[in-house]
Order: sequence, then structure tokens, then C-alpha cells
Amino acid sequence: MKQTKIKSTALIYIFVINIALSGLIGCDDFLEETNRTSITDANGLSDPDTYDQFVAEAYNQLREALVNFGLDHQGTDIATREDLITGVSELNDYVNINPSNGTVTDYWKAYYEVILAANNVELVSGQVQGLSDAARDLGLAEALFIRAYAYFHLVENYGDVPLVVEEVDLNALNFVKSPEEQVYDQMVADLQQAIAGLPETVTVFGRATKDAAKHLLAKVLLTRGYKSYANSNDFEEAARLAEEVIANHPLEDSYAELVSIDNQRNSEVIFSVLYGPDALSRGPGGVRHTFFKFSYDVYPGLNRSNTYGRGNGQMVTPFFISLFEDDDEREAATLRRVVYAVEDFAETDDGPVVIAVGDTAIYFPKVPWSQAEIDSKVYAVINPDTYFEINFGNGVAAPMFLKFDDPTVPYANPGIAPGGIRDAILMRAGETRLIAAEAYLNAGNAGTAADHLNAIRTRAGASVIQANDVDLDLILDESARELAGEVSRWMELKRTGKLMERVLAHNPHAALNNSIETCHVVRPIPQNDIDATNRSLIQNSCYQ
Repeated sequence: MKQTKIKSTALIYIFVINIALSGLIGCDDFLEETNRTSITDANGLSDPDTYDQFVAEAYNQLREALVNFGLDHQGTDIATREDLITGVSELNDYVNINPSNGTVTDYWKAYYEVILAANNVELVSGQVQGLSDAARDLGLAEALFIRAYAYFHLVENYGDVPLVVEEVDLNALNFVKSPEEQVYDQMVADLQQAIAGLPETVTVFGRATKDAAKHLLAKVLLTRGYKSYANSNDFEEAARLAEEVIANHPLEDSYAELVSIDNQRNSEVIFSVLYGPDALSRGPGGVRHTFFKFSYDVYPGLNRSNTYGRGNGQMVTPFFISLFEDDDEREAATLRRVVYAVEDFAETDDGPVVIAVGDTAIYFPKVPWSQAEIDSKVYAVINPDTYFEINFGNGVAAPMFLKFDDPTVPYANPGIAPGGIRDAILMRAGETRLIAAEAYLNAGNAGTAADHLNAIRTRAGASVIQANDVDLDLILDESARELAGEVSRWMELKRTGKLMERVLAHNPHAALNNSIETCHVVRPIPQNDIDATNRSLIQNSCYQ
């Protein structure tokens, strides 16, 4: 039997077809735990079930890649570091970003592992015996969809990247970067083939559909439309694809219901990555429940509880908090302005309880309170102009995210897998409407753009806008309100050419350091891969 090997460092991730395939585990029927230690050279490719395990591994690698969210939100207009407005941070403040930075390296590595797992599906698709043409074509379509998703994140974050789409010699180390345009051509081709091969609907939630591939292709074409190598009809084609998806995925009636943990699999959802309650099958688990929280446990009446979970060192910016109109229900479904006590608090060991379980422990008023009003309360009151000052103990504090709360998940200390069980919704019709709006605006049709924006604004209870109100800044503001934490905000700002402008205007720590430059629209290529490829990979100019 031919032995197929793929090598990289991230790129040096090796997945040999005829090894024992234990550990290809996930959730639900498709990604259920399966013992594959019996697969050998003799029987590995004679069992059609083997093929589905390769497909499952592509989904599994995508799921594991989502743990590496560090490049998606911080250093933007809506997310910054949990710290006083002093000092520096490489990624948030764009100061002395090191090509050996762990977050930069892990993100690159994770998405190349997704790509290589997807490539393995393509490599074995013609080798597994007894596999029906329908099963082969379906698995390949799923793999191409997943590969395109991974390449989209790589090419937008790092610029020119190695395009690995076929068998690679185990001893080959001379990887070189392919031009962005070539990577985009590959993504478009992959997604067109995926659309042709994927089903309209699936019986197992979490597997890709035609609409998932159409949504992603619409986003890819929208992004390419801004570039020098764009096709002349990219914006129009993005709008057309988005309309086809929107027709099949009506918005939920209520934004609060949309983000409820009890309503994760609704008609608005197009594609999700699944975790589930089984600790073995979910791998490291979801991570979104840790987004945008401060060290609340030092406040009276609070502790490191499952109720609120552990934060990850990022907070939302004051700008993000200010974006919501008074009647916009997305604010209450996204941000927690009241933190309730989870334990009784007394000022002395034998004194009376002054804050009981269920009482207010911290309050973030939308309009600043006077000092007299603050002093009249036993709980902490934190005004908007003091979010990044020391409010209690040694920490800063601002309204916390509640949109992704996962209250049955144990509080995870640093170094412990996050363990989230709720689905990570990667694509939904709310985003598709924003893609459509941006595409229509760029195609010269602001009226239809306004219609799509009003669909999500009306659902949220926000005011109606007019066609002459629509510009890129309005769309970006709307996307922040609707999608914060769900999609890469950094990629949105880069796509629209607004990264530098909006970071300096709205990220207080980055504005303090004033270090972001135009070349920061790509990250550094990880140094260990440059070294491992005998420097055939060339570092991006900003980091040389």
C-alpha cells in the first residue's frame, strides 16, 4: 500500500494514513468516540468506515483550532487587554510583535493542522475500497469546505502563505509562500466544488451544508472584492450567494432567544462546531464562555464560580459598550451590567451579612452616578469613566460578556482546558445579512444594504435607518452589536481598510502607544517555521 505522508512544523504536523487512528473523537453521532486501534496496513483502506474517520478528523481539527482565538478580537476597536491604560502589549498594542510570539505561532499551527487533516480526506478518497461514489464525493466536499475556512483565516492574518493542497514529500523542507491571489483562487475553487457536493440539509447537526459553503464563499468574495486582484463581479456575486442563504435561514424572532444556551440549534444557524457534555469526546472544549470578563472574584459576595466562569485577559472597550441604543435588546443579551453575589458577605467574621447570595455585588450604570449615590450602596458601583482604573483590589472592571455563558462548566484555572459545552456558532443568518449589506453597498445599492441592516436592527428593537445612512462605519458598528465574539473582528477591520483608523480611535491601550502601522495588516510568519524550512519561508516585511 502506498504510504502518504504530509509534513510541516505546523507544517511539521505529520499524519500518516496507515497509522492506528485512535483518538479521532468528537460529539454527536458523526464525531462519536470510536476505537480505531485495529486499523492496520493490511485492513486500513479496505474498510469504508475508515473514510468517515478521516472526515471526522477534519471537523475535529477545526474544533480544536477554535481554542486559538487570540488573534481574532484583541487589538481591535471592540476588545482590548484587561489592564490599566499603561504599559505595552505586543498583540493588542502592536508594539514589538515577536515572530516567536506563542499566540501567533499557535494560530498558524492550528489552522495548518486543519488543512492537513482536510488534505488527508482528499488523499485517501480514491484509495478506500468499497466506498460509494456518493460517500466519497460528500466527504471530499466537506473537507474542501473546512480547508477553505482554514485558509481564509491564514491568508487574511498572515498574507502570502504556503499553499499545501496535495501530497508532500516527508523530506521536503523548502516550503515557500504562495501569493494571496493564488490562495484566494484555491479557496474559491474549493468552495465551488463544496457547494456542488454538499447537501441542502443534513440529518446530523454540525456537518456542512450547501448554505454553509455559500455563506463562506460570499464572505471570501466580499473580502477579495477590496483587493487589487479582485474580480469585477465579486461584490455582486457575494450579494447573490448571501441572498440564497438568507432565503433558507430566517432570523430568530428575539436576539435573546437566539443566544440562549437552550436554543443553540435554531433556523438562523448555518454552521456550528459542536462540543457537548461528554468530557472525553469534546476535547479541550469550547472557549467562548471565557470571553471578555474581568477578575470579578475579588469583590465582596463573589468567588471563582461556575456562574460567571473564568476570563481570559481581554475586555470589551468603552466604545463597544457605548454602541447600543437604549431600546436595543442586544445590549442586555450581550453585556452583564449587574453581577449578583454567589456567596454571603459580612464585613467582619462575626458581623451581619451585608451582601447575601442573589444580592447585587457589582453594578455598572450606563449613566455615571454621583459619589453620594455610590457611597449610599453596599455593593460596588463602577462608572463608565473608571472602567480602566483600579476599582477594587488591583484590577480593572467593565461590563462582562454574558452572551456565551456556560454556567454548568466548572471554573477553569489558567492552564486547564476551558471545557465549554455549548456549540460555537460559526455562521448564522445575522452575519449573512451583514455580508449582503456590505456587498450591496460596495456594488452601489445602498437601499438594499439598508434593508438587510434593518432586518437585524428591527429584530433587536433598534431604530430604522435609511439608505443615505449606510456606510462602512455604520456596517462595522452594526456588526459589532450583532456579532461580537462570534467572528474575527480583526479580519473585519482589515477587510474594510479600517483597522488602523478604528484601533487608534477606540482601543485605549493601542491609542496610548500609538504604534500600529499600515504593515500590521499581516502578522509575522512564525519564526520556528522559518527556521525549520531553511528560511525558504520569507518573513513579512514589518517583522524583518
